[in-house]
Amino acid sequence: MKKLFLILLFVPLLSIAQTESSKLIGTWISDNSDDVGTINFFQNGYAGFEVDGQVFGGKEFTINGEKGSMTYEINTSTDPIQVDFIVTKLSSGKQKTLLCIATFINDNTIKFNLNFEDTRLEQFDEVNTIILNRTL
Repeated sequence: MKKLFLILLFVPLLSIAQTESSKLIGTWISDNSDDVGTINFFQNGYAGFEVDGQVFGGKEFTINGEKGSMTYEINTSTDPIQVDFIVTKLSSGKQKTLLCIATFINDNTIKFNLNFEDTRLEQFDEVNTIILNRTL
């Protein structure tokens, strides 16, 4: 009986977390042409940036003659939510993580803070914050 109770309690919580995570899936475009052009969140866990027509990320991309991939992880239990971009060098497996925060303004607009240092900001700032709109 206790197991059934735990299952009935856990399953709805799991579906809420999946729903929050799936809200990011899609293509997001910056409302400022000086910022990152496009961020893509793919359902298979990969992510990519497109800046000035150049694509960085996804399952496989090449930069400076080296192949890499970029995935993302989301922590929806924090406010703002935490989004990590993990870039992996395919030849060595070496990884670098970009620590970000985000909050939904509505279903198709998100405030995103990209910090290029090795720390995660806890609040949005004017320098690193961009507004992204989902393409429909």
